[in-house]
Amino acid sequence: MTSLKLHLMRHGPPLRPGLLLGHGDEPAVPGSQAFLVSRSKALHFDAVATSDLERAKAGAAAIARARGIAFALDPRWRELHFGAWDGLDPAAIEQGQLQSFWSDPDANPPPSGERWGELKERVSSAISAIGGSTLVVTHGGAMRAAISVLTGLDHRGVWAFDLPYGAVVSLRIWRESGAKMTRARRCRDR
Repeated sequence: MTSLKLHLMRHGPPLRPGLLLGHGDEPAVPGSQAFLVSRSKALHFDAVATSDLERAKAGAAAIARARGIAFALDPRWRELHFGAWDGLDPAAIEQGQLQSFWSDPDANPPPSGERWGELKERVSSAISAIGGSTLVVTHGGAMRAAISVLTGLDHRGVWAFDLPYGAVVSLRIWRESGAKMTRARRCRDR
């Protein structure tokens, strides 16, 4: 069995925080990339991958530039697609619908949006494609989906994680030779 480290880093704050941004290509606050570069200095990784959305991509590009390595765009690391809710303030959504979504995001996805299980499937596929110790600059929902896939926690368990902008979660993944991931364990943030 071989192991690798997977570091998940949340992008910097978007220009309009507090909205359900989903697949909306909202940029990060200017200068937030420097914070992400600083956060990455203590981490050990050989590769950088990122969501193709600007708020994640810009931070990944800055980290890769600082390390002198390339980065890979992977749309599987995008945030949950909020469909008709994308870009809205949660207060503008009928609260019963929003509560139903948070209670059971598979049974009650956003209108024209993505189910929690669909997010987990695409993130699981992205994790399976990782070949070595990697830093992924991504979104809070994708980070929670990865934690769910790797630990077996349900949506309620992973939504209890506080993942502020710039947060890093480090996991060790064990794989049998040529196989998909078998299990993960939280590693000390280094």
